[in-house]
Amino acid sequence: MSGRGTSASSPTPTSSFSSFGESWKEPASYVYTLTSSEGERSLVGTFRVTVRDGKVAKAVGLDESGRGAVRRAPEEVPTIRGLLDQLARAHDEGAHTAEAEYAPEGHPVRITLDPEKDTVDDEQSYVISGYQPDPAPAGEQP
Repeated sequence: MSGRGTSASSPTPTSSFSSFGESWKEPASYVYTLTSSEGERSLVGTFRVTVRDGKVAKAVGLDESGRGAVRRAPEEVPTIRGLLDQLARAHDEGAHTAEAEYAPEGHPVRITLDPEKDTVDDEQSYVISGYQPDPAPAGEQP
């Protein structure tokens, strides 16, 4: 997969499998918004995710689908590293589609997976927005 290059002043995401994903260092604590769509699976909806010590500490469904998913299976809401691990696994297993777009800072902003070309409803699409590294824990002043 070829990437779209960016200049230092351009916020345009780049596309490739590993150009940034392998070099991006996930901070121990951060927040992000995940919009998960496509396919027949339980993790569909929009979520605000808080990660502490590398694990999901809190996931809030921001729409009806997201609230239902958090109620049914909160453990399925991933960290960004978890999403990158899914991408790497799909790539290693020869998925029809295993693509990512990255922000200039290196974190992914979109991950698209489709394990089998001719299988219906196995696609997965993730959009990552509102990423903020190292937020202060609730109750602490920065």
